[in-house]
Amino acid sequence: MRDKSEGESVLTVIKAKAQWPAWQPLNVRAAPSAEFSVDHTRHLMSFLTMLGPSPDWNVGLSAEDLCTKDCGWVQKVIQDLIPWDAGTDSGVTYLAPNQRTEPQERIRPLTSLDHPKSPFYDPEGGPIVPVARVVIERIARKGEQCNIQPDNIDDIVADLNQEEKEKDEDDTPETCIYSNWSQWSACSSSTCEKGKRMRQRMLKAQLDLSVPCPHTQDFEPCMGPGCRDDDASTCMMSEWISWSPCSLSCGMGMRSRERYIKQYPEDGSLCTLPTEETEKCIVNEECASNTCFVTEWGEWEECSASCGMGTKRRQRMVKMHPSDGSMCKVETVQMEKCGMPDCQTIPCMLTPWSDWSDCSVTCGIGMRSRWRMLKSPAEVGECNEELEQVEKCMLPECPTDCMVSEWSEWSECNKSCGKGHMIRTRMIKLEPQFGGALCPETIQRKKCKVRRCSRRLSDEKRRRKEAPERQRNKQMRGDPEIPEHIGCKMRPWTAWTDCSKFCGGGIQERFMVVKRKYRTSQITSCKDMKEIRACNVHPC
Repeated sequence: MRDKSEGESVLTVIKAKAQWPAWQPLNVRAAPSAEFSVDHTRHLMSFLTMLGPSPDWNVGLSAEDLCTKDCGWVQKVIQDLIPWDAGTDSGVTYLAPNQRTEPQERIRPLTSLDHPKSPFYDPEGGPIVPVARVVIERIARKGEQCNIQPDNIDDIVADLNQEEKEKDEDDTPETCIYSNWSQWSACSSSTCEKGKRMRQRMLKAQLDLSVPCPHTQDFEPCMGPGCRDDDASTCMMSEWISWSPCSLSCGMGMRSRERYIKQYPEDGSLCTLPTEETEKCIVNEECASNTCFVTEWGEWEECSASCGMGTKRRQRMVKMHPSDGSMCKVETVQMEKCGMPDCQTIPCMLTPWSDWSDCSVTCGIGMRSRWRMLKSPAEVGECNEELEQVEKCMLPECPTDCMVSEWSEWSECNKSCGKGHMIRTRMIKLEPQFGGALCPETIQRKKCKVRRCSRRLSDEKRRRKEAPERQRNKQMRGDPEIPEHIGCKMRPWTAWTDCSKFCGGGIQERFMVVKRKYRTSQITSCKDMKEIRACNVHPC
């Protein structure tokens, strides 16, 4: 946050303690926290923390505005954080060796497809999973708006003294029988701003119902620890961190919360105030008959390694099996990694990386790799540095030849006598790509001869002589050509039928049928005719 009033520039930096190592579960230790004050000139919050150990990954917030549009203060902000890459190191895992990025890249959010060995890698390319959550919660207030200036500390103390004097006299009627007052609660303000604390008592009996009994709760003003002159030996404690989840998912369990010491007493004495509280919690009082009841988790055992990385475990026991006689299917042992101080070993001595190998393919997508060797003897200590790296490589797309289907069967001859032709087709299944072989022919024709047509020679000569004249007359009339058959009269050709296929090569047919056959005709070729042609030969 920056304040540029009165010509000055003030920078407030909040440094949070990083979780180390980064993969350690959050329930191993309390989440890091910090407290800070805001006012109408300083209301933007920014912070940055490293994910350790990592190459240069971090999480944080930038200029989070804690002031609302109506000049009030936000009550609570919960923000899930994804990891960012600072662009200074080229490592892809938490334990990758230092590899300085030259030239330095711009800071950017990490993605799930950055590198196959990245802990955030997702082969399906989904959104990256958040690695942290920050909770900003308002714990004390002074004034209702951003532009109200804090009171003078002397005025606050004077108000407190006046309110304390008003509490001295007890006007409780004798007809009201109460229990003793409980201890005062913690002050609602953890700073030197005015707050309140509360105590309670229970009404045991009311001897005279006509006389009203006072309230069973009592409030008084207070300030945070260490703010009064008579608080020189008082510990300054932080606010309580939120309650942990209940230890049982059904029935009565336990939950806890923590706080930490912000400042020890000025007189040098020790703080005796508790830093942890536990209380009972109930989840689903009417548990089902198949519910297990287990104890709380025991303490973590010592790490299995005296140095470096190891494992540790903790246990819990089944207190009561389900009432339906079934066995409990709950986890009773937990294991997790634990880190101890680094072992005193000689660091790995490695050769430089070799050049990348040739791509495993001559076209398309393949893989390539590079290697390095261990120079230091293996007996001096374990070396976990990677000695081989593999990555994808892409070359120009491979040529793809044209692919066609098998030939169809030959069609029937398009003539009922004399010389005609038959056809067959095939379909293009795949067009050529990237310089592949072109497609071959998709239609073939061949001649066919069913039988010789019989005609009288004089009629044939007459037909040939009159054919040009008939053709000219038909063209003038716009009539389709109707072949002449000796001894019969034919109807005109029908329209072509619909193509038998929408694509890939089909067949169309048309027909000519006998309209009338003369009784004097002895020609056996006077019968219906059919023609065939290819259609829709384009690929599907």
